[in-house]
Amino acid sequence: MTAVPNANAWLVYPRPNPQARLRLFCFPYAGGGASIYRLWPSELPPDVEVCSIQPPGRENRLREKPFTHIFPMTQTLVQVLQPHLDAPFAFLGYSLGTLAGFELARELRRQRAPGPVHLFVGGRRAPQIPDPEPPIYNLPEPEFVVELRRLSGTPEAVLQHPELMQLLIPVLRADFAINETYPYTPEPPLDCPITAFGGLEDEEASQEDIGAWREQTRGSFRLQMFPGGHFFLNDSRAALLKSISEDLYRYL
Repeated sequence: MTAVPNANAWLVYPRPNPQARLRLFCFPYAGGGASIYRLWPSELPPDVEVCSIQPPGRENRLREKPFTHIFPMTQTLVQVLQPHLDAPFAFLGYSLGTLAGFELARELRRQRAPGPVHLFVGGRRAPQIPDPEPPIYNLPEPEFVVELRRLSGTPEAVLQHPELMQLLIPVLRADFAINETYPYTPEPPLDCPITAFGGLEDEEASQEDIGAWREQTRGSFRLQMFPGGHFFLNDSRAALLKSISEDLYRYL
């Protein structure tokens, strides 16, 4: 018998809200953890409960082996989340996290389980668009660090800290492997609306790439671009959360 995963390890509620009318599950970018979303509850509607996903290999789960493929992770997440899908819910993924939210929504549909009322995706091209860049997850360490510096997602102070990098490189490699080996399989579009966000200066995902998420829904689609590069999540946070709130109010 397969052991049921520990939901307490996977799910972080920055501000528990038992009276919430909608739950927003948030999936982190590569190398990131649940703490990315710790301040969000104060800037979203009070009837929304934020639940951050904490995959293994980071923050308080640093010593656990990270996933290297998307499907084992989403199958585990189905088991983790099912007791927490007792109210309307939405998924939000950023960069790598978009794959988790998207494939989890499709897996719930395959299992004829309740699905999200809305899917928010940010900072990643639509899943049907192949990655134009060669993979970096399996590069030798010096070349891998050069690529991390080019992508600007890891602070320079961390890149120059050997002990920290020895802790971070395994989870970064694993997360890049998820992204770079992702095998998109065509399926019917989702029924839930999709809102897609992008950064106007993001060299990793153009406005056209972000707009192609339109093909993944039968429902309404909205595209919004923000000033900044790949990490507009930080640079334009107030405007991003205002936009998310506007979409969530329709369910409240």
